[in-house]
Amino acid sequence: MATSAPITVYRLTDHARTEMARRQIQESDIASVLAVPEQTETIRAGREVYQSRLAWGGPPATYLLRVFVDVDHQPPDVVTVYRTSKIMKYWRTAP
Repeated sequence: MATSAPITVYRLTDHARTEMARRQIQESDIASVLAVPEQTETIRAGREVYQSRLAWGGPPATYLLRVFVDVDHQPPDVVTVYRTSKIMKYWRTAP
């Protein structure tokens, strides 16, 4: 996975806001992943995924929060976001 620049200013699309509400994901969690991602991946020119492992629930379980960003806009657009327990499916180790 490539290293991308941290994002501190961004715009949430209507779709991203809908998915955040449906999936009960807080904007503060998105902001923390965008500011200090553990990993990033380029999906296609102009779109990247920022991801980090976070604890959710009670008792806390570790999930991967994946944030899809159109970085070719100013400010970058958060397109969608989701969390998954299938961390190893998306986690990339260094070659």
